[in-house]
Amino acid sequence: MATFSKNGLSGSTNGKAIKVVATATLGTTVHAAVTGTDDWDEVWLWAVNSDTTPRKLTIEWGEATAPDGNIEATIPAESGLVLVAPGLMLQNGLVATAFCASANVVMVHGYVNQIRT
Repeated sequence: MATFSKNGLSGSTNGKAIKVVATATLGTTVHAAVTGTDDWDEVWLWAVNSDTTPRKLTIEWGEATAPDGNIEATIPAESGLVLVAPGLMLQNGLVATAFCASANVVMVHGYVNQIRT
């Protein structure tokens, strides 16, 4: 029987937002998935843009190859939480990273439902 546990993102400190510092690939680490192929991480991510200009955020989902691993979203200026990863699955030690054209204006929040089989 599978077990589920809700955990913070591995790139977060004490559940705080992850500031997107990177402006190109390879992005700022958001989360490193569970190792192996038996278990899964269900990853939920929201982004906040503190800038006065909309900013394009790129999430590199398990790989930095464009377009294969890219999830792109324009985050509105001075926005609240915008959903950018709605429970997408990741495993085998793959890493989700993020970059934005302007450093230090977009923050990523989220959590992981770890599914252990």
